[in-house]
Amino acid sequence: MDLGDLLTDIEIEPPFTAEGLVRQVLAHPNAAAVAVRLLLDLEGVDVEEALTRESLAYGALQVGAEHAAWLAGREPKPSPPGRVLISRDDAVLRIVLDRPWARNAIDRTMRDGLHEAFTVAASDPDITRVELRSVGPSFSIGGDLDEFGTTRDPAVAHAIRMQTLPARPLSRRAEIFDVHVQGACVGAGLEIAAFAGRVTASPSAWFQLPELAMGLIPGAGGCVSVARRIGRHRATLMLLSGRRINAATALGWGLIDAIEDHPPIDPGGANLDRL
Repeated sequence: MDLGDLLTDIEIEPPFTAEGLVRQVLAHPNAAAVAVRLLLDLEGVDVEEALTRESLAYGALQVGAEHAAWLAGREPKPSPPGRVLISRDDAVLRIVLDRPWARNAIDRTMRDGLHEAFTVAASDPDITRVELRSVGPSFSIGGDLDEFGTTRDPAVAHAIRMQTLPARPLSRRAEIFDVHVQGACVGAGLEIAAFAGRVTASPSAWFQLPELAMGLIPGAGGCVSVARRIGRHRATLMLLSGRRINAATALGWGLIDAIEDHPPIDPGGANLDRL
């Protein structure tokens, strides 16, 4: 699939430009081609199968030259691990991302915590509502970049995703999930949120899929969740450009369901306990 094929199938609309898309595609042609082909192939595919296909495509790009070049240009700066706080009030399960010092970048510990919490929600019919929130000014800036490249074998990485990807249990009862985002909602944070039956955002929230610049595609379920919320064409615009959209645009596109102000979560987690 050449550059012309990549761009003639989508309708470009603000805040995106043809020049910006061309620039990104030329800089990361392999990841761009995989992204566009995958989004097309996932239309009409059930969620479980779609997540498997996304993982396989993501794994192939993990060992590609474009991602290797991105990794070579990085200098990891590890920060303390985060945690996922969980509380339950009768039929309501409340889940909070708590790593504000890293803008709630989702590290391995948090990924596993989310998978566990979502599995509880998926398997317990007495839970009829799940609220997902986060501490601090940002909902999540996505996966912890310092953990990228730690598993270089694509088969091993795919097997890990099949076992621990939070999107899998989340998608099984997505309709009971209520997510509120504030500030940055990026990468894996957006990919997870977009599965929810209801997503609200603060007026200053913004949304971004930056993976193409890393030589990758969304790998936390975003090729499925975002595309099914806003359609393949707009998902392609977000993915190829790597540009942000604001809350008003997200609302108009259906990426979120309402713009609302919510009170901040207790930063100490004093009123939340592990399940």
